[in-house]
Amino acid sequence: MTSVTRTADGPTLRDVVRDASFLAGAPRRFLMEIALTPVGLGVAEHSRALRDPVGRFRNTTAYIYLVAFGTPTEREAVIRRVNRAHGPVRSGPDAPVAYSAFDPALQLWVAGCMYYGGRDLWQRVFGPMGPDAAERLYEQFQTYGTSLQVPAELWPADRAAYDAYLARTLDGIDLDPRVREYGHRLLDPASHPLPVRPVLRLVRFVTVGLLPDRLRDAYGFPWSPVDRRRFDALMRVSAAAYRRLPRAARELPTALVLRASRRSVAPRG
Repeated sequence: MTSVTRTADGPTLRDVVRDASFLAGAPRRFLMEIALTPVGLGVAEHSRALRDPVGRFRNTTAYIYLVAFGTPTEREAVIRRVNRAHGPVRSGPDAPVAYSAFDPALQLWVAGCMYYGGRDLWQRVFGPMGPDAAERLYEQFQTYGTSLQVPAELWPADRAAYDAYLARTLDGIDLDPRVREYGHRLLDPASHPLPVRPVLRLVRFVTVGLLPDRLRDAYGFPWSPVDRRRFDALMRVSAAAYRRLPRAARELPTALVLRASRRSVAPRG
């Protein structure tokens, strides 16, 4: 498995994933993942994200955090659980698009979205990475694909090749109407319990602002020049305030999620 140890010359995978900003980017990553039609249909037809968003979040974050921080036993346990969950996620005989959650090309897209989101938000908050640090981070994030069914050689050769792959894939996106509706429902405050709706209005605004332009247009999310100016101002102010927080506070949400993730794979009895 790819090393994720700390270095002094730029963020490592553990640095990026440990920071709460990575959690904040989860809705954007999810909308990017499902924009690829086979992934989106698999989620729309099999996922319980809308029925049980907390459960879906818990299972996804368990994989992310235990692959990065877990013991070998914990990593093996969460990988087995992901593979079991992926078993039923495949197209039926009459589906217009064939898909399987075990398809390495689809898993590459999903793992690559984690890298894209982690890199993007880290740089928005903490500033640009040097080329060597960015390359190392790209290599480390590959563990999220190679831990499942993505062979190492399927990953684009380097960060520049990945960015080209991302651009090609985004240019080819033809969003399925079911996936578009699913994305809108996911970000619709009215689809969630009343107490969290004010927070979800902010989540929706930030998520839509973080989306690549191509995907924002494909989903049909309204976005005006005024929205762009407000979003840019919000990111500047919030990033400056966030950087002033003690590191322990920035990493506390991850510590809590990691603790719950470890309990979820611990042997019973």
